[in-house]
Amino acid sequence: MKPFRFAVMGAGGIANKFCEAVDLIPDTEVCAIASKSKERADRFAERHSLPAAYDSYEDMLREERPDCVYIAVTHDAHFALCMLCLDYKTPVLCEKSMFQNAWEAETFFRRADEVGVFSMEAMWSRFLPPVMKAREWIAEGRVGKPVFGEMSIGFRASPDPENRINNPKLGGGAALDITVYSYDVLTWVLNKPVLRASVEATKMQTGVDATDAVLLRFADDVIGVCHSTVACSPDERLIIEGTEGRVVLPHSHVGNEAFLWQNGRLTEHFIDNKTQNGFTYEIEETVRCVREGLTESPVCPHAMTLEFARLCDKIFEAAE
Repeated sequence: MKPFRFAVMGAGGIANKFCEAVDLIPDTEVCAIASKSKERADRFAERHSLPAAYDSYEDMLREERPDCVYIAVTHDAHFALCMLCLDYKTPVLCEKSMFQNAWEAETFFRRADEVGVFSMEAMWSRFLPPVMKAREWIAEGRVGKPVFGEMSIGFRASPDPENRINNPKLGGGAALDITVYSYDVLTWVLNKPVLRASVEATKMQTGVDATDAVLLRFADDVIGVCHSTVACSPDERLIIEGTEGRVVLPHSHVGNEAFLWQNGRLTEHFIDNKTQNGFTYEIEETVRCVREGLTESPVCPHAMTLEFARLCDKIFEAAE
């Protein structure tokens, strides 16, 4: 079997982590990098020993014909580049948040269905072993009937108004950068339909959202809360409370531990000592899906991305 060839759009820090992850996976390679700056693309290619570098995203698609494109640019450019990939019938793995609003998500997936190529939001945290273990414990009834779930995430962003977190022109704000984690991980672990969502949000002087609180009503009378902020550094964790116990994941979107408490006692402590780079799981899933002719992943389906894009519209309205 020929190696699976990724091309990368965007030469920032997260693209470095992606290339490092690809290096850990057999029969998978990065064939090219494209950036708006040829100098930056050349430096990136040299750092990762890539055979080709471009200052045109379209030229890279036309010349390389990769098996999939990984999009690692700022949020404001995701939609345009995802649509460009569809023009070349090229599968897409796009960084979170894949889209800024419901219109972008609905427009893209409608077109993707017509073209019939694979696309997935790179929600790598859903694949992490502790998150998978928590989902397994909940599904097995290890905490009894789930009653309440909560996920907190955040950090104090740079005060520089031009920083990507603060800059509305770059798709800044808490929602697109980190609220997407709290929503996508909590809903994955609970594995229940969301019936209603209500939000509160504050905003920065630049106009982007600073702190988000999302109240979720799940099926089976489960309540969930997602809170995220770029105004301070909260205690990051995921907690699922059930009638007979709880699951706790410290730093759940990046951590390596999961704790199971039953009837007041710690009964299981899961530690992931094997993962070298958490991106490997989403990459392996992408390769599998593309080779099997699938158009979406069961772990990160299109519905996940659509749900959060619609939630973003509510968050941005609340932050007005």
